[in-house]
Amino acid sequence: MDIRIFKNEQEIGVAAGQLFCEFVKEKPECVLGLATGATPVPTYNYMAAQYAEGNVSFKDITTFNLDEYCDLPKEHKNSYYSFMFENLFSKIDVNPENVNFLDGNTTDPEAESARYAEAIASKGGIDVQLLGIGRNGHIAFNEPADAFTGESFKIALTQSTIDANSIYFDDIPMPRYAMTMGIGSIMKAKKIVLIATGSSKAEAVKGMIKGEVTPQLPASILQQHDDVVIFLDEAAAALL
Repeated sequence: MDIRIFKNEQEIGVAAGQLFCEFVKEKPECVLGLATGATPVPTYNYMAAQYAEGNVSFKDITTFNLDEYCDLPKEHKNSYYSFMFENLFSKIDVNPENVNFLDGNTTDPEAESARYAEAIASKGGIDVQLLGIGRNGHIAFNEPADAFTGESFKIALTQSTIDANSIYFDDIPMPRYAMTMGIGSIMKAKKIVLIATGSSKAEAVKGMIKGEVTPQLPASILQQHDDVVIFLDEAAAALL
């Protein structure tokens, strides 16, 4: 693991954003795995700013998002589809036809998982996968469990995840299920970039880096990946 510690999330946004932009410059037709939530927003802001300044083009990239809520129209303001277009895709020159999401409204989660895996494989796999980490060590919606997950699947969200995310749902009840990439899918990425900020993530970060590899802390599996870069602010790194 390549662990990099910064003063705050703004510095991380610049550093992680530079990593992604440089990778796109080196491989314009690369495949990026992207995440949602507050954590990656500074990174997306940097990428958008670099595009606006004419320093990088994203017109040939392909993207695959980690997850999507179930039983929520993709046009709803809190869908991850809407999040990505609001925070990144509408600000860069990515081809909308090359943007990929799991279908949270599928009636056949197993078929949807197979479709997504095939779509990723058809592009040669994910070159760089961006991740955040939950307070309980989850990555994507892979919650603590008795075994590591495989490909994409439908999952019932835990109460802690519902509590953390329900603040964004002021018009309708928060969905109770999501479609998510499994641990097996995530670990197939050639390079993984994980960002963690804030003291609330410090315990999970410590377990991820220094603890045993266990499905009870899903992010700990990253110890077994050959190319992982971890961006931490001082608060998230406090227990290392």
